[in-house]
Amino acid sequence: MRNAALFDLSGRKALVTGASRGIGRSLAEALSAAGADVAVTARSLDSLDETAAAIRAAGGVAHAIALDVTDVERCRAAVGEAARLLGGLDILINNAGVEEVRPSLDVDEALWDRIVDTNLKGAFFCAQAAARQMRDAGRPGAIINLCSLTSEVGIPTAVPYGSSKSGLLGMTRALAAEWAQLGIRVNAIAPGYFRTAMTEAFYDNEAWRQSMLAKIPQHRFGDLRDLHGVAVFLASDAAAYITGQSIPVDGGFLASI
Repeated sequence: MRNAALFDLSGRKALVTGASRGIGRSLAEALSAAGADVAVTARSLDSLDETAAAIRAAGGVAHAIALDVTDVERCRAAVGEAARLLGGLDILINNAGVEEVRPSLDVDEALWDRIVDTNLKGAFFCAQAAARQMRDAGRPGAIINLCSLTSEVGIPTAVPYGSSKSGLLGMTRALAAEWAQLGIRVNAIAPGYFRTAMTEAFYDNEAWRQSMLAKIPQHRFGDLRDLHGVAVFLASDAAAYITGQSIPVDGGFLASI
């Protein structure tokens, strides 16, 4: 097989959660550009339709499916709908996530449940439903979870978020060990500092920006395109012998602390 063919996703069927904007939309577009047919989900179809339309305008195949990942039954139904629309399922990117900065002494049960149910519980039940589809169809697959720098380091005022992302890393490793026998690889991407709608408030603070840039060896924040290569790699045959790993995409932040 030629090297370029290792990264070719032609004929693969992919589902990306939380794909109405930001990282999720960008990764859905990257998988499509690599040849995959894509189903995208988000809580609202309004902005999600824009993602699907952009993929189709670029010549790809895309289907939009409404999904609140905190609803377990809806997770199962949406994964099943994606497999039906696409004609199977080979790739899942668990990207749906929420964050809210709040001092730990002020965190209440509602905030904890909202963040952990979205970032961790929802990711597990989407992965479980996708793995069942792959197993029942007798086809190998790749599941990619969006972890975070908070999976590895403690960030003050982000305890529910960090707890959910640390749990997601543990889940990634455990599922990789369990599902390898099914031919399903489970890996993670841990983005560093990327400016998205969810993190916009931080970047409006000039003092914060300069402080963070000083901690990043490449001295820049991430561009969403910086995530494309690793996502396509982990979804492709080029990563056939890689499972249970988390790859930081952070400009060297973790290496320097």
